[in-house]
This record gives sequence, structure tokens and C-alpha cells, in this order.
Amino acid sequence: MKDWTVIRERYLRDELPVRLGGLAANLGRIKSFAKNELNKDLVESLIDESKYFIEWTARDAEIETAAQLVELQVELARWQFKMAQCWSDPHHRKQIAEKSGAWSQQVLITSGLLG
Repeated sequence: MKDWTVIRERYLRDELPVRLGGLAANLGRIKSFAKNELNKDLVESLIDESKYFIEWTARDAEIETAAQLVELQVELARWQFKMAQCWSDPHHRKQIAEKSGAWSQQVLITSGLLG
């Protein structure tokens, strides 16, 4: 079991752009790991962690960015909810991979770390 208090304290030491970059990296990992059915537990863990990252970050973000993050958090919750029934379906995993890749890019752009 992860110690979310320690993770939160460490995560919040970073500036907002770096936190968004960390979230984008997690989404990129989901994209990569979703391609293999054996990575279900790992993807679930990354989804959980990403939801926490959003919770800890959205309050410090501009309203438009916060709204985008909340939308992403809802999407992650949907993936998690459907995971038990759909994970063995390669088409479903491909959709998660594609969507998480798109979200990763969007969050990375929003972070400003690319420019």
C-alpha cells in the first residue's frame, strides 16, 4: 500500500508546470502499459496515482486548466470502473492507450514545459 501522505508532500514541492509534467508522464505510461493485458494492475495503479495528482494540482491551477483536469479525472474514473469487464478486450485497451496518449500531450502542452 502506498503512503499517499508522503507522496503528496513530495509532489506538492514542485511548481505547477512540473506537477503537470508528472501527470503527463503518468498518462504516457498508461498509454504504453495498456497495450499488454498483463499490465492491468500497473495501469490501475497509475490511474489511481494520476487521480491523486489531479486532486492535488487542480486547486492551484487557472480555472480553465482546473476544469480540464477535472474532465480528465472523470475520464480516468470511467476507465477504472470499466476495467474489470473490459480489460481483456484488446480494442478497449487500445482505446485507453490512444486516449491517455492524447491526454498526455494535452496536459504537457498546458504545462508550458515544451516552450
